Amino acid sequence: MAQILVVDDEAGILDTTRQFLERAGHTVHTAMNVSAAIGHIEENHFDVVVSDIIMPGMTGIDLLRRLRDISPYSNTILITREPNLETAAEAVRQGAFDYLSKPISRDSLCKTVETALVVKALEDKTRNYHEDLEEQVQVRTEKLRRALYSIIDVLGKAVEVRDPYTAGHQRRVTRFATAIAKEMELSENTIEAVKMAGLVHDLGKIAVPAEILAKPGKITRAEFEIIKQHSQVGYDLLKDVDFDWPVADIVVQHHERIDGSGYPNGLSGDGILLEAKIIAVADVVEAMASHRPYRPALGIDVALEEIADKKGTHFDRDIADACLRIFRDREFDWEL
Repeated sequence: MAQILVVDDEAGILDTTRQFLERAGHTVHTAMNVSAAIGHIEENHFDVVVSDIIMPGMTGIDLLRRLRDISPYSNTILITREPNLETAAEAVRQGAFDYLSKPISRDSLCKTVETALVVKALEDKTRNYHEDLEEQVQVRTEKLRRALYSIIDVLGKAVEVRDPYTAGHQRRVTRFATAIAKEMELSENTIEAVKMAGLVHDLGKIAVPAEILAKPGKITRAEFEIIKQHSQVGYDLLKDVDFDWPVADIVVQHHERIDGSGYPNGLSGDGILLEAKIIAVADVVEAMASHRPYRPALGIDVALEEIADKKGTHFDRDIADACLRIFRDREFDWEL
């Protein structure tokens, strides 16, 4: 049937209670004080604990308090020769299932124990159901998360197929932007937003003619105006996707600058999302350090100098400082 622990400092009552419960088919352990009871509980699982309240040293109320930590799913029945309202109230506050007065009859004890076992079975079933449900939700959520990342990665690669010179650009920007967010000790939710938006920040380039993207030599003003449209196009492509993060807004803002000199909307300061400011820094560093059809790679030192020079005007100071620390103190590697 059930595993039951009986605790009482009176040997006669302890033995009688044990016999009552064993005749009802239960396995019974006994202890004559709270310390011994705690030792039993730490080594065994008990469905029900039946304990006297008034005992030398620690009391049954003390045992109740300990049970909340070491055996929170055991139901406890307290027994005493000197019942009073204050003691009963304290027993309930500490989590006792029921409260009986001595002397107790076999029927009263066994019925109370059976009720405690029925309630425990229902509580265990409910708890197991919720734990199983939570595990299923977590598994499903992780599957959806992986699927979403896969889809986003495919979208990012679609841009890179049209523009081989930026192959890997979005992934490298994402890696660096994520490193900046971690260096700033931002929340996991913000870091996830940076990752997701980083992977598609140039998605709008899918609408830019390939001959402009791959054009060698200097780009004309008119061609640059076409390229600048990619932020808005990316927003339009992503705005109706039900992300957990403001991905479309981050994408449209990643070329904004805190002094208002960016595009497409000339946003400034706090009007720009933090995640967009992070991607803006990572985007500039990666672009300057890499080869482009219209110019050779300028190198990481020149890129970092650009960030340092325009810290506080184009780029957020805290983000710029985190960027510089990553390269100068952490020896960041794009390709890891």
